[in-house]
This record gives sequence, structure tokens and C-alpha cells, in this order.
Amino acid sequence: MCRLDVVDAQAMEELGRRLARVCPPGTKLFLQGELGAGKTTLSRGFLNGLGHQGIVKSPTYTLVEPYQLDDLEVFHFDLYRLNDPQELESLGIRDYFCGEAICLVEWPEKGAEFLGSPDIHIHIQYQDDHRKVRLEAKTPSGKEIIRSF
Repeated sequence: MCRLDVVDAQAMEELGRRLARVCPPGTKLFLQGELGAGKTTLSRGFLNGLGHQGIVKSPTYTLVEPYQLDDLEVFHFDLYRLNDPQELESLGIRDYFCGEAICLVEWPEKGAEFLGSPDIHIHIQYQDDHRKVRLEAKTPSGKEIIRSF
């Protein structure tokens, strides 16, 4: 487990960039926190850290936003508006999580049993004027990522 204090949005993006450098293909990251905590900001930094140059928007209405980066695929999910976890089945969720794609999932608690376990569970909490971030490894790969981080 790794605990960090993040002072602002720029620092949250930098955290995402640093994390991207140590995540191998096939990594699954869950991002949990209140509205506005910084989940999408961290995801933006992560994608930028992998070389994405364009806009990173929250996939709140589309549920998933795909990114093709050279030889790596990244899927950014936002499940906030998901009404029933069963909807993920019709979305073909299992297809996204097999193979070498990296998956970033905001609001994973809405997906329940359909998502399985992440490699890293990222918890973001408000703490006065900054954020407390906890990276928790859930797999052997996740432990290696945190060691490398």
C-alpha cells in the first residue's frame, strides 16, 4: 500500500503520469472517490504519461472512452451513471478486460461483480484543501507496480 498527499490538480495529473510509467499492458486500475475528488484528473495524467496528446474527457455519458496509443489500447470507464451492473454485460465488459489493454475504471463500485478485481485500487479522499490518495495492490502485478512506483 502507498499513501500520498496531493496538493492540487497539477499534482494529481503528475501522479497519473508517474503511475503510467510503471503499469504494464493489461493493468486494471479502479479509481474511487467522491464527485470532484480527482479521478478524471488522475486518468488524464495517466493517459498523457502514456503519450496521449489530445483531450481526455470523462466518459460519464458514454460509459467508456477508448484510446489507441501506438501499440497500446487504454479504456477509460466512468460508471457513475450506470443504473444496473447488468448493463455492463450488454456493453461486452469482459471483452475490454481480456488481453493487453489497460483499463481505468471510475466508480467501480457501480459495476460490482462484473468487473472482478483490479491490480490497483486507488482511493481518493478530500482532506481540507488537498487530497489523500491511497494505492492498494490487489494482485501480484499490483504489488510489483507499487514497488516500482
